[in-house]
Amino acid sequence: MADMDNKDQAELDPADMEDVEEVEEEETGEDVNSKARQLTVQMMQNPQILAALQERLDGLVGSPSGYMESLPKVVKRRVNALKNLQVKCAHIEAKFYEEVHELERKYAALYQPLFDKRSDIVKAAYEPTDEECEWKADDEEELTEEMKEKAKVEEEKKDEEKEDPKGIPEFWLTVFKNVDLLSDMLQEHDEPILKHLQDIKVKFSDQGQPMSFSLEFYFEPNEFFTNTLLTKTYKMRSEPDESDPFSFDGPEIMGCTGCTIDWTKGKNVTLKTIKKKQKHKGRGTVRTVTKTVPNDSFFNFFTPPEVPESGELDEDSEAVLAADFEIGHFIRERIVPRAVLYFTGEAIEDDDDDYDEEGEEADDEGEEEGEEENDPDYDPKKDANPPAECKQQ
Repeated sequence: MADMDNKDQAELDPADMEDVEEVEEEETGEDVNSKARQLTVQMMQNPQILAALQERLDGLVGSPSGYMESLPKVVKRRVNALKNLQVKCAHIEAKFYEEVHELERKYAALYQPLFDKRSDIVKAAYEPTDEECEWKADDEEELTEEMKEKAKVEEEKKDEEKEDPKGIPEFWLTVFKNVDLLSDMLQEHDEPILKHLQDIKVKFSDQGQPMSFSLEFYFEPNEFFTNTLLTKTYKMRSEPDESDPFSFDGPEIMGCTGCTIDWTKGKNVTLKTIKKKQKHKGRGTVRTVTKTVPNDSFFNFFTPPEVPESGELDEDSEAVLAADFEIGHFIRERIVPRAVLYFTGEAIEDDDDDYDEEGEEADDEGEEEGEEENDPDYDPKKDANPPAECKQQ
């Protein structure tokens, strides 16, 4: 029997033996990989190892690859010449944005009559004609004349049952509530005040004056404050920073100023009164102390932190100003020009679509760039395949 076994083994094809050996090696490799995975999981669950790894990764971000240092002196000299050209480009770009600002100022005057008419309709100072109100909605395209007439009768019947509203009630409040960036600022106690907001206008600085723009909020007479106009002015700069000219990426907001709100007594929603009990250390008596403290409100928008002459701010103030600048820019660029579309919600859908597409592209680009820029050993000379636009035709 043993002889037969030996004979069978002798008759095995050498290729079959190779297959057997390969299977055994693969099984051994799987065991090694399994142990490696288990070890990795254990390490990832150790907070000390994770902290050390994160510290190491943070140190690599933005670190030079060493490629520039390896260049010959004569090449570095030419690179410096390119940098000087780039600074000149930044100054030309700054002039470009100054002219863009002048164009914005010019066309703002052309838009304003349309915005004024919008305001008149909202606050019931003007009733649009039937022709001006004619609008073919997408869902009406396939309706028959009979169906349209029936829908019109039903709408008229509903209108008769309701009180006749003036203008477009709560127009700007609805706009604010429909936009996440603005609704996050709104508190419940702000809403009754914003129902009195009738218009928002953008005013650009005059020709020859330092670059700036103002947001003007117009209110009808109300019980909360005596102002009919609240303003917020943003000062801008369109010139490269001498200490870091390559960071220039268009005009930047340098600071902003609000206005004083003349609140009616007891109606200031930016302050709240709290009561605290204090116990005397010696006598043990308890007294109640009333304190007035800041309160969350949209109307804090009109009292931004002041930027000192040194330009240095604490982290909280910097965060508040960064959010303030974003909001001011968004109101100027999006809200005022397209208010009706934010009222109906149509602009919100467009914004969401835009951000989704840009986000996906940005993620992909970020991954590709990050792999190269954050690699301390990266050397562009080692790239085997140059970009398509660099290949010779």
